[in-house]
Amino acid sequence: MSRRRRPPPLDVLTYPLAGLLAEAPGSQRSYRIAAVVIPLDEPLELAEPIEGTLRVARTNRGVLVDGRLRASLRELCSRCLAEIEVPLDLVISEEVLPSVDILTGLPIDATAEPDVERLTSAHELDFGRLVRAAIALAEPIAPLCRPDCPGLCPICGALAVAGHGHVEEAVDPRLAPLLGWHPVDAEPPSDYTPPHRPVPARRRR
Repeated sequence: MSRRRRPPPLDVLTYPLAGLLAEAPGSQRSYRIAAVVIPLDEPLELAEPIEGTLRVARTNRGVLVDGRLRASLRELCSRCLAEIEVPLDLVISEEVLPSVDILTGLPIDATAEPDVERLTSAHELDFGRLVRAAIALAEPIAPLCRPDCPGLCPICGALAVAGHGHVEEAVDPRLAPLLGWHPVDAEPPSDYTPPHRPVPARRRR
């Protein structure tokens, strides 16, 4: 007697909605999202799993997806380059339409609304796709370990905390007169006469 094969496990953020699509508008499904880790586009990387809730409501056209999520990203401070975790509070509200008619099973023409998110051909919601897009939009442009991060010293590369400094090295006495000289601001002396340059004679034709 052969053993029945188990169906392949669904993605942790993929939800079958064929039953919901067969119900009347206003019907809902709620899901708890706990300890979910999904791969992100480089260089983004999760520092903590995704937690939150997902509510899917049937509309007259498709479904309305409403998610409230918490996560954090592993980042580098834009000033001191220290490894930090950036917490994220994500709010996702998106209308998702079918790609296949629930009654006939025929593909739906999506050319009129090419930018609208669609269910899969198996009437599944790929919520992970919406989460990845929300995380990419929520990523800070210049993350900081703290608002008053002093950054790195441009001379030695150490953290430029209060009191950090460098002792100036002694200047060679022969170069001392050049310390106050600035080529941009330098002016020729009043008795300066430009050198005479002979004008080349024209050739006779």
